[in-house]
Amino acid sequence: MATVLRLSRPVLRSSVSPVFSPIRSVAINGARNYSSAKTQSLKETFAEQLPGEIEKIKKLRKDYGSKVIGEVTLDQVYGGARGIKSLVWEGSVLDSEEGIRFRGKTIPECQQLLPKAPGGEEPLPEGLFWLLLTGQVPSEQQVRDLSAEWAARSDVPKFIEELIDRCPNDLHPMAQLSIAVTALEHESSFSKAYAKGMNKKEYWSHTFEDSMDLIAKLPTIAARIYRNVFKDGKVPAVQKDKDYSFNFANQLGFAENNDFVELMRLYLTIHTDHEGGNVSAHTTHLVGSALSSPMLSLSAGLQGLAGPLHGLANQEVLNWLQKMKSAIGSDLSDKAVTDYLWSTLKSGQVVPGYGHAVLRKTDPRYMSQREFAQKHLPDDPMFKLVSQVYNIAPGVLTEHGKTKNPYPNVDAHSGVLLQYYGLTESSYYTVLFGVSRAIGVLPQLIIDRAVGAPIERPKSFSTEAWAKLVGATL
Repeated sequence: MATVLRLSRPVLRSSVSPVFSPIRSVAINGARNYSSAKTQSLKETFAEQLPGEIEKIKKLRKDYGSKVIGEVTLDQVYGGARGIKSLVWEGSVLDSEEGIRFRGKTIPECQQLLPKAPGGEEPLPEGLFWLLLTGQVPSEQQVRDLSAEWAARSDVPKFIEELIDRCPNDLHPMAQLSIAVTALEHESSFSKAYAKGMNKKEYWSHTFEDSMDLIAKLPTIAARIYRNVFKDGKVPAVQKDKDYSFNFANQLGFAENNDFVELMRLYLTIHTDHEGGNVSAHTTHLVGSALSSPMLSLSAGLQGLAGPLHGLANQEVLNWLQKMKSAIGSDLSDKAVTDYLWSTLKSGQVVPGYGHAVLRKTDPRYMSQREFAQKHLPDDPMFKLVSQVYNIAPGVLTEHGKTKNPYPNVDAHSGVLLQYYGLTESSYYTVLFGVSRAIGVLPQLIIDRAVGAPIERPKSFSTEAWAKLVGATL
């Protein structure tokens, strides 16, 4: 398992009142920064840590740079580089048996430790962003300040609104999201500073500014796509004194249901980051290594997320479950579900939402959503169907013998929760995933620029060259 560099700054905690405080604007490296008068801002925290982290990496490379850390098999080369240890990703590590850890913390630990909204149950994604970037659990006030900062940055340029409005309604929502994020390149602090000429030490600061702006504007962009394609085209304004997830839920049109708001807080938190090797994370990192702006880098990552073998899977899972429901009706007997699973497999299809490239156990993200459903919608027919599939599918897939991991991943559950609360348009689900994934991949992009990560350029060979390397004759 890859090594995560631990950050040494102590955890900040406070017993402040759970309300949003006024924010002030200060300058760091010539760029704007918002901070409470009483607490250290995220940018200030990261800047303070940076010299020590750079020295830590320099020492690691100096003392152990020649140490061999793994081997590559030909199967891995032709199998999509599966499992090859070759990326640095600070925010999370995915263990095949344990599941994901964010800066060393499990999902249940994050649910317990990260600040919540006043009266809320689930952690705020603002807190996880702070944790991913710094390795620290932020105080409640720091999270309130970050919520306020994102709200202050949330205004979307008029030309972006017009661009979204001109997209045909039958253009997939993920394509619309990628177009809008690409067009935000016009606003990029990094690109403008680079064009003028800036010191490499300033790269991270402008990457930070772009990342904060991107994350702040994504819910309004995503909500506009949803309201245009499926509703009346009207998007409520961001409420500056509310948290990120509440505002997103409100702009989608679901904030009157407190349980849905809590679901958004959970959803946006657990979908953020899943190690650096998945398509959306790796693509964002790869494009960013060429010093493309966070806007262009994230847009590329979103296009990878839109693929059916990655983020689009949550849409496919719900569609498959709905087809099963239509076929078996209210008969949720073991036999009915088992027969349907076998009919899916015998037709040459996979059981969507089951299996994972790395995990060899039930995805902890699935379990957090299951626990949410058990608390809030235990009698929902679709949740009962999901539960029955959860009970039976692992055995069927094990007997089938072609799935290394017969257990469910995160996609096996999310769609059922969303449809229960009325967000039934499954083609939009990956957009929600995209908003969350930005919160996970952009911290690493900031870190990459801060520590001077180089352009990524692995070595490739032709099939004939690989055959020669392994002593084969073709």
